[in-house]
Amino acid sequence: MGGDHGPSVVVPATVSALSRHPELNVFLVGDQAAIDAELVNVAASLRARITIRHAAEKIEMDDKPSFALRNKRNSSMRYAIDLVKSGEARSCVSAGNTGALMAIARFVLKTLPGIDRPAICATLPGVTQGTRVLDLGANVDSSSEELFRFAVMGSILSTAVDHKPNPSVALLNIGEEEIKGNDRVKQTAVLLEKSTLNYRGYAEGNDIFGGVFDVIVCDGFVGNVALKASEGVASMLSQIAKAEFSRNWWRKLGAVFAAPSLRSLRDRADPRRYNGASLLGLRGIVVKSHGSADIMSFGRAIDEAVSQMEQAVPERVSNMLEQLLVREQVI
Repeated sequence: MGGDHGPSVVVPATVSALSRHPELNVFLVGDQAAIDAELVNVAASLRARITIRHAAEKIEMDDKPSFALRNKRNSSMRYAIDLVKSGEARSCVSAGNTGALMAIARFVLKTLPGIDRPAICATLPGVTQGTRVLDLGANVDSSSEELFRFAVMGSILSTAVDHKPNPSVALLNIGEEEIKGNDRVKQTAVLLEKSTLNYRGYAEGNDIFGGVFDVIVCDGFVGNVALKASEGVASMLSQIAKAEFSRNWWRKLGAVFAAPSLRSLRDRADPRRYNGASLLGLRGIVVKSHGSADIMSFGRAIDEAVSQMEQAVPERVSNMLEQLLVREQVI
């Protein structure tokens, strides 16, 4: 029920995902009448794999996480996460209030052993490949030990879902030199250098989109600023391009000839292809979709959840983290 569009996007995106994943079955949690209205013309074979669970409440996008956690226990978001807790479902995908989703998921599912705080991890587009970046806003102030754990979780996710056996890991900093950065970043670098992760040193902001590293680690304050700044730049460039190509008839004609290249550029950098941020560190799979997601974009978030289920990501994170923390004595 969350996000900008609710069932009008979530339901058709789910139906599309069911077509792509024959083994998938889905609970749709929310207002039953609204969901039923979107399922009227769905093929019977796909409808049979959908179970509706009615929820009388919904969490609004401006609800404070603490309020949602205490006062909306009958919300669609809480119900969906409870399904994961009970084992009826193996993952939850939501386009709703990010803060509320994190708070409820952490309260209901709990964190994995050795994890104090979950992290938000998403793939950002790059020149040659996408890069998984975490944390993107769950924790505004993280210790060096927590940043180390983020690196472990991001590396495991990249191995499991992106099929990279030894993903490269970098630590976001204000420069590549060892003398750069604050004490927390420098302390994290020491932990990473001693670990068995494929640590490649510091990354700068421009490396996020360079496709050089598989995983880039930072605290949630820095990560969220970087994410929102990149979204702003992408929006600015899109608006500038439209304005310039429509300035006069000659430029409109030029746009016709440039259309194939522009479409290719749009497809490669299309943020909808990278939708689906993972709440890593929980005892269950929770994927956050962008609130403004369209059908294609929300479907990509479902695909991310399916991949994590197939690869048993929480279990792999737990096992590898335990081994690393014992070996490196990072408690």
